[in-house]
Amino acid sequence: MGQRSTDDAVINRTPHQPWLAWIYLTLAIAGGILPWLANLEFMQQYGASFDVGQFVQLANANPAARSLSRDLLVGASAVTLWMVVESRRLGMRHLWIVLLSAVTIAFAFAAPFFLFLRERRLSELAKGSSPDGAGGTGGASA
Repeated sequence: MGQRSTDDAVINRTPHQPWLAWIYLTLAIAGGILPWLANLEFMQQYGASFDVGQFVQLANANPAARSLSRDLLVGASAVTLWMVVESRRLGMRHLWIVLLSAVTIAFAFAAPFFLFLRERRLSELAKGSSPDGAGGTGGASA
């Protein structure tokens, strides 16, 4: 009972800021477009098919690229773990879409898209509703 009631108390006293969800959605759109513009440039320069091996090799071609690649790998791993735990805690649905988009679109899309969905779920919880109409935090699906 202790953790659930603490979580519910935090959710219910946190002021709802609807504009925040739209900022996250805007960042998700930018995070989907900007990396794919670079991916398209990569395919133009190195062949029409997306050669993952060559992409990884180029992402580690020098110390600056290695730093960015490793930074993204560690940060994205931690945030992905948090997204799974947080989605279950809040009873969010459709986490699989977020996780799939992280590897098919870009992590720069998936993370802010998750935050958009999370803000919407927090809004539902603050209003006392849930997708199944029960008003609780159940119904998680990963």
